[in-house]
Amino acid sequence: MPITDDAGLDRLLDAETIAVVGCSTTPGKAAHDVPAYLQKRGYRVIPVNPFADEILGEPAYDAIGDVEGPIDLVDVFRPSDEVPEILDAVRERHAARGDAGAAWLQLGISHDEAAAAAEADGIDVVQDRCIKVEHGRLRG
Repeated sequence: MPITDDAGLDRLLDAETIAVVGCSTTPGKAAHDVPAYLQKRGYRVIPVNPFADEILGEPAYDAIGDVEGPIDLVDVFRPSDEVPEILDAVRERHAARGDAGAAWLQLGISHDEAAAAAEADGIDVVQDRCIKVEHGRLRG
């Protein structure tokens, strides 16, 4: 079951490094402003966007598997129909490296089957919630 309780959400907010799949170069878009919010609150944000070289002062990576350093949580700003492929990459990384133990699907994004498969492999999943809203509410 995806994490929905406050204690579980707050535990995931203990992450230090967050890879943001679909991170945008465009201020004003949620996929830019939410990672900027997280960065300003002390999280290391790693942008994952194959069409950018750098976002928010950090080098952008083409895919989750390309990120060199450790990842605590993967925040997803892509359409729901892309979630299975993204969570497969998270599962592969988790199996190979032991990191990327959590995935957060932003508001309006969900995929029950892919989430269940990720959870079966030991990955915590949040669906259809904004990490910025939950951070502000729980850690304001």
